[in-house]
Amino acid sequence: MAVSAIPFRIAQISDIHVGGPLSLPAEALAAIAERVRGLQPDVVVVAGALTTAGYEWEFEEAAEWLAGIDFPKLVIPGNHDARNVGYTHFQRIFGTPYSRYRSAFDGERAERLQATGFTVVGLDSTEPDVNEGRVGRDRYGWVRDQFSDADDIRVIAIHHHLIPIPGTGRERNIVLDAGDLLATLTELDVDVVLSGHKHVPYFWALNGMLVCNSGTAGTRRIRGVVPPSWNELRIDASTVKVFVHYLDGRRELAAIFSRKTRALTREAFYVTDAFRAASRVLDV
Repeated sequence: MAVSAIPFRIAQISDIHVGGPLSLPAEALAAIAERVRGLQPDVVVVAGALTTAGYEWEFEEAAEWLAGIDFPKLVIPGNHDARNVGYTHFQRIFGTPYSRYRSAFDGERAERLQATGFTVVGLDSTEPDVNEGRVGRDRYGWVRDQFSDADDIRVIAIHHHLIPIPGTGRERNIVLDAGDLLATLTELDVDVVLSGHKHVPYFWALNGMLVCNSGTAGTRRIRGVVPPSWNELRIDASTVKVFVHYLDGRRELAAIFSRKTRALTREAFYVTDAFRAASRVLDV
């Protein structure tokens, strides 16, 4: 196996917003699809807001575009997709908004990446006709059940951001149960969280977890001077590297997260079982 084929590769795309007056032209989306195909990703994660207003024709156009990216995909809805009862169209075209994709690595790749495979779990954080998000404690048990392979690289995809994003103004639309959800994901040893919604790429390391927010890939609804973009993640045995791709062809290294530092963080900081039992913080 070529060394170039060893890293685990994710293309993270969000906030396409098909159908709006500020949506990018078809040729711009075609260029994004071509570049994603060139990555040969293991999985394409579409982190919500495929449409502008949740209309059926918008979902159909988004699905047609995604069909041109012939790699495994996990697609979740965003707040715009829940407008105008758009969640009914999402489910008809893309299936359940809560989903899981898992793939095993072959022997050499598993040894090189120190992982048996990868599991990506997609969460629906939307509620009809509002911009804020929520997952709900009733879903946490389901989330736990999806990570059944102990030695996989573990990835969560959720549209709404769990941590505020710099350069996006006053915070209003974070996941309402972000605290409980973050505690659950930490307990589950999740490696990477992929989110969108704010149209600005940014990256946080929290309790040994890398949190990656992607910018908008398909619209000129941008904040400040940050242009439309999408993320590429490359994970090897020692690091997670995140590259941001821009429409003008630039590919910039944006964040490096050491998997060794992650392991040290988990050893150096943890919430004790005694405290959790006493406070019942994770009693769900």
